Amino acid sequence: MNRVISRKSLSLIAISLLALFASVAVQARKDDMDVDRLSNNLNQLASDPNLGVYAQADQALAREAISQLSQASSHDRPHALYIAERRVDQAKAEAQLQVSQRQLNQLDQENAQLQLDRSRIDANAAQQQLDIQRMQYQLAQQETARLQAQGQIAAAQAAQAQAQADQARKLAAAQARVAQAAKRQAALATKAAQAARAAQENQSSGGN
Repeated sequence: MNRVISRKSLSLIAISLLALFASVAVQARKDDMDVDRLSNNLNQLASDPNLGVYAQADQALAREAISQLSQASSHDRPHALYIAERRVDQAKAEAQLQVSQRQLNQLDQENAQLQLDRSRIDANAAQQQLDIQRMQYQLAQQETARLQAQGQIAAAQAAQAQAQADQARKLAAAQARVAQAAKRQAALATKAAQAARAAQENQSSGGN
């Protein structure tokens, strides 16, 4: 009878031990799954071509937290798991933040370069406009000088024409006076000839 009870007790103890070992194994497997999950998440972050090079200090802290989780006792495990998860999340968030900051800085630099290029273009346009206005002013000055020269030439030609007209009038007046004198001389010569002829005729008549 005692042997039967002893065997039953041993069986119960064995079953209990097996259940305990199974529970410990399940818990250990669960612990390993948490470590594997967090390690995979961190490895994915580290291997990401866009994020992996950022937040190196936070990634190191996350790896340290995962290592502490893998070594934590069952009593300390919940807190270690919480810390490890937060460290991994913080590393990813910090990497994303640094990428965003770098992109923002790059955009700021590009915007500053665009502003500089625009200022340079505006300055070149203003210089070109100034050159055009200077050229137009020079052309206007040249046109004014040409018109002034033409005016002076026209005035000189007009003065010359006036002088020629005055000279022509003087010459015509002189020619008229010469013609008048010649006419008077011709009239006087005619009268003298007539007088001489009359005198001859009188002499001829008195002689007879």
